[in-house]
Amino acid sequence: MNLDKHKCRGKKGGQAGFMGRYGILLIISFLLFGSAAFAQQRGMMGAGGSISGRVLDSELQKPIEYATVILMSQKDSTQVTGISTDENGSFSLTKIRPGKYYLQISFLGYDLKTIDEVTIAPGNLQVDLGEIPLVQSSINIKGVEVTAEKPPIEFKIDKKVINVDRQLTSTSGTAVDVLDNVPSVTVDIEGNVQLRGSSNFTVLIDGRPTILDANDVLQQTPASSIENIEIITNPSAKYDPDGTSGIINLVMKKKKLRGMSGILHSNGGFDNKYGGDGLLNYRNGNYNAFIDIDYNKRNQPGSSSQESRTLNNDTTSYVNSDGSSQRGRTRYGGRGGLEYNLSSKDILSFGARLGNFDGDQKSQENYEEYTVPGGDHNLYTSEDLSDRTGTFLAANMDYNHQFAAKEHKLSGQIVLLKRDMDSESHNNLIDSDGLISFGQKSIESGPGTQLRMKMDYTRPIREKGKLEMGYQSRIESSKDKNELYYYDSLTADYIFYPEYSHTTDYDRDIHSLYIMNSGEVGRFGYQLGLRGEYTYRNIVLVGEDKSFNIDRWDYFPTIHSSFQLSGTQQVMASYSRRIDRPRGWFLEPFESWSDAYNVRRGNPALKPEYIDSYETGYQKSFGRNLFSLEAYYRITHNKIEFVNSVYPDSTNVILRTVENVGADYSFGTELMLNISPFKFWEINSSASLYNYRVEGTLYGKDYSEEKFSWNARLSNDIDIGKKTRIQLNGRYRSKSVTSQGERNGNFTANAALRYDFISKVLAATLQVNDIFGSGKFENISEGIDFYNYRRFDRKAPIVMLTLTYNFNNFKQQRNPIGDTDVGIEDVNPEEY
Repeated sequence: MNLDKHKCRGKKGGQAGFMGRYGILLIISFLLFGSAAFAQQRGMMGAGGSISGRVLDSELQKPIEYATVILMSQKDSTQVTGISTDENGSFSLTKIRPGKYYLQISFLGYDLKTIDEVTIAPGNLQVDLGEIPLVQSSINIKGVEVTAEKPPIEFKIDKKVINVDRQLTSTSGTAVDVLDNVPSVTVDIEGNVQLRGSSNFTVLIDGRPTILDANDVLQQTPASSIENIEIITNPSAKYDPDGTSGIINLVMKKKKLRGMSGILHSNGGFDNKYGGDGLLNYRNGNYNAFIDIDYNKRNQPGSSSQESRTLNNDTTSYVNSDGSSQRGRTRYGGRGGLEYNLSSKDILSFGARLGNFDGDQKSQENYEEYTVPGGDHNLYTSEDLSDRTGTFLAANMDYNHQFAAKEHKLSGQIVLLKRDMDSESHNNLIDSDGLISFGQKSIESGPGTQLRMKMDYTRPIREKGKLEMGYQSRIESSKDKNELYYYDSLTADYIFYPEYSHTTDYDRDIHSLYIMNSGEVGRFGYQLGLRGEYTYRNIVLVGEDKSFNIDRWDYFPTIHSSFQLSGTQQVMASYSRRIDRPRGWFLEPFESWSDAYNVRRGNPALKPEYIDSYETGYQKSFGRNLFSLEAYYRITHNKIEFVNSVYPDSTNVILRTVENVGADYSFGTELMLNISPFKFWEINSSASLYNYRVEGTLYGKDYSEEKFSWNARLSNDIDIGKKTRIQLNGRYRSKSVTSQGERNGNFTANAALRYDFISKVLAATLQVNDIFGSGKFENISEGIDFYNYRRFDRKAPIVMLTLTYNFNNFKQQRNPIGDTDVGIEDVNPEEY
């Protein structure tokens, strides 16, 4: 693909050509899938009957995924066909010749269920067995040894699922550490996450939103509390459309064992790193209750350097620095929940999470400042200290009703989100005499509240069709206060400056309606969706008689399709339209000084980004092995970028703001291969190759950039006996570009050793991350009148030790709704 060819035709032509080219390919794919599916359906006419049903836990009345359904001939008890149930517990056996049969349904931890006298006859070709309850068996876990496990990464039709317990090198870390080792995701040295090259994505916890910024959530959630992470790059119309590159959903651990059960983690490492968490669960009869508490402290020392130059007329100013820095985070909190079965068809649940975090950053750097021509040469030390603290609360109530027919259900949810943040930063410049020549203090604070409500309705239509619709509402309110103080050498104190201090009120309401229709025609599956959203937003500068508002409707169509080539192969294609709304401080129309050389200003005229996202993919499984190939093309309109310029009436101060700079185009492929060359050795590898192009003008200058980038990762899991496992992984990320510069690539290698002192009960994991100290962060930003280079090196390697203790007083069983048991290796359903 030659993007330069399109670029030479001009911006408009390039867009049309590129989009038309790949848009046509996707349309052709849809048509081909549809034609093949209808042809397949015609070929099946008259091929026989079908048997369907839905498998449930008899006590919990919840679906059992991966239950094995086998159809046997009554004549000679031979197996005719078989299938596993889907995530809703449903199954459908097709192309069955007329005759008499019996059905056997089994799943580990349940008694075998046999249904006699199942007859397929000319007048009775479609047999619906309805709901089939399985009874939990009473076999104790002792004496049963289950060794099969889920793979580290699973690919489903609409998402990737990261099984966190298989990521040994991130056992003592956070969600960020887990994502640092998975495809589609990149993480920089400061812990900022990008999904397919974009930092704009939505984070959910158990499918519910959070009031915190996406990166704050990921950096504060312990990996040991997470069951799995779902990466959804092309969500359906049922989900909020916010986020350029999709959704990251954190599925938290909740024990599914009857009686009392739990799991405890403790961890510690060099440089004042320690923490732990514990989950306690009690399930009995119609209710399930759990509580989870966590505390973690992390410090990351390192060194930093910077080179900066600015041009003003014929004078060039240079500011260079180097020194030491330390980043620290302390977080603690708790979550709890109660789920109660009102009846066999109705479930009511409550949940809440309360947390506190404290993040600080300290640095001491030696500065050199001079001008050419001019000859002025100044040496001094800069001391910086910033502290960001806050508390947050998330509370929810959920109700689910299951009607008589399978897939016919109604659910409602109310979520209350609150946060209260405080941030204080100090920057002092100390001259050669040890005196403060410049000093400033900035304070930001403010509470925020969000109320979310939704109702979803699902009804089956036709034999394999489904209609979904719903209403969702978001009501948000926040108040942000910014204050600036300058150091007065006469009073040796900080003096308040009202002209640089502001209070801002934010109010935003979003109301949404969606409808989706899905179904299957032979081997062809489809899902069509449309979402409409009304947005009202108002920003008021308190006491300054300024306000900025938005009042508009937006529409978001989605299309998903799949075609089953065989039992182990399928192809998929999808399209979704999304939106990325500017964050609150992006819109603040005033200046905030970070230090003596950096000032920030928002832009209330900023427009939201609109994204057109296309995807297609192919998957093939062979035994325990999996091959996956995906391609995506994403267009972002009204691209939002951080842009730098020289501050007016200054020679060496950089002004950082946000602008809509045009459009960008990302075209890439992602390949993943999971193989097991030996029973004790599993290899998981992936590679991403993508071309990124940004086009537009900024301050009257064309800033178009284009860059080919690639990322690769390789992970090895090796079992040494029954008690010891080693994990070795490495990843490389190449350079990437922005509208005004580039980020350099880097390579990191990690290792972990796990030893089970008592199988499935007590284990220790030793982690060594960034073994060679190669995980460096380097960034270059430049324009007509400035150049800036920044580098940060963290202290490495990073060594941590984690102890894990599991306990329960009842048998092991698979969670009927599809989650895996906490701390217990999962079961391969194909073996049962």
